[in-house]
Amino acid sequence: MKRYSSWMIIGSLILNFNAKSQDSTKTLTLKSCIDLAIQNNLQIKQSEIQMQTNGVYYKQAKDNLLPQINGSASQSINYGRSISNVNNGYVDEQNSSGNYGLNANLLLFSGLSLQNAIKQNAYAFDASRMDWQQQKDNITLSVILSYLTVLGNRDQYEIAREQAEVDARQVERLEIQNQEGAIAPATLYDLKGQYASDEVNVVNALNAFEIAKVSLFTLLNIPYQKEAVYETVNINADISDFGTSADSIYQTALQTIPNIKATDLRVKSNEKAVAVARGKYYPYLSAYGSLNSNYSSIATSAIPGSDFPVTTNDYITYGGSNYFVTTTGSQTQKISFGDQFKNNRYQQIGLQLNIPILNFLSVRNNVKIAKLNYENSKVLANSSRNQLQQFVEQAWLNLHAAYGQYKGYLDQVHAYGESFRTAEIRFNAGAITSVDYVIAKNNFDKANTNLSAAQYNYIFRTKILEYYQGRLNF
Repeated sequence: MKRYSSWMIIGSLILNFNAKSQDSTKTLTLKSCIDLAIQNNLQIKQSEIQMQTNGVYYKQAKDNLLPQINGSASQSINYGRSISNVNNGYVDEQNSSGNYGLNANLLLFSGLSLQNAIKQNAYAFDASRMDWQQQKDNITLSVILSYLTVLGNRDQYEIAREQAEVDARQVERLEIQNQEGAIAPATLYDLKGQYASDEVNVVNALNAFEIAKVSLFTLLNIPYQKEAVYETVNINADISDFGTSADSIYQTALQTIPNIKATDLRVKSNEKAVAVARGKYYPYLSAYGSLNSNYSSIATSAIPGSDFPVTTNDYITYGGSNYFVTTTGSQTQKISFGDQFKNNRYQQIGLQLNIPILNFLSVRNNVKIAKLNYENSKVLANSSRNQLQQFVEQAWLNLHAAYGQYKGYLDQVHAYGESFRTAEIRFNAGAITSVDYVIAKNNFDKANTNLSAAQYNYIFRTKILEYYQGRLNF
């Protein structure tokens, strides 16, 4: 059977590697796939960044309680006629001047807006952490489904190969009998047609297996590894009736599901946002202080002991004669920068009260908007609870349906297995026709395929309810 041998060789190369190739092949487990997806998933990374951003907002809300301290410095060069910062008089020469200051402001009361803003941002930060965890939970469930799909399609491929192998042996046996004239040619051709269908099933199963692997690596967000080996999940040990009631699971989920916690935290955050907006109605009281000094390049001082008489243009008349007025002059020297900075220093402290009276009614409108956001968050929180209750009910029903399907297909495999065993014996003995044999075999093959799919479906449904109970394990 050259045709059978060719696809068997291809399938063996894909699924079964020798010891040398195993050395360079990475073995993937369900847990390792989940870890890779959480590490590389784009939505998780974006959610983590948003959480860190909200953390910065929370820190800033706390830092707003600190005083504001700012320094200032200016330096200028003046040309032509200007006012001196030494004596506020006019000067008509080039000079340079500078002003320096240190200012502080501390908000003492603001209607508790700052304190409520801290609580608001704290709740928002915690909500974003829950969103981050929800994203990780979502990708975890997606990876579990994708990984189980890979295993299920791999089993489907193995089943298809085994089914084809059975028919291949029958075709080989019937070809010998046909050459000897021991059977009707139609019997051989019936089995050849069945074997051709088996080959198509093998190709389809192999393709589904490869597509499932590609989909899994898409979730992992890493380059596709065609030769990766997938660790088998213990299925039979997990097949049991899930006795916990849906209502009990729902009550547990209310305390464990991150999405519910996030919506509740946003309700609290928006409630504090209303208090923040209302705080703008109150006056703001702040304390302030400043330390300032200045410098001028034309500032001078007299040199001690250098006095000398100076005749002015002013005069007085006495006895018909004019006598010019003399005054005392002295030599001067420029005042150093350090001395000016010290001598010109002045301080100021005070309290400032800002009373909001009419500011385009913005405070009132902001309070209304904050209230609407608060009401909307409560609506979303209630809707999230309703959706969770519906999801739990649906998951519980799906699990019990999956368990019933598994038990039914298990009984079907046993029944059709025995039917096919006796049909094969009778067909080999020539007691039944090829049509009866094909029918019996198809029934058995389909039952095996359905049982394999039902096993993995049940495992996935179990993991969903474990997630809702906060005890998801791998």
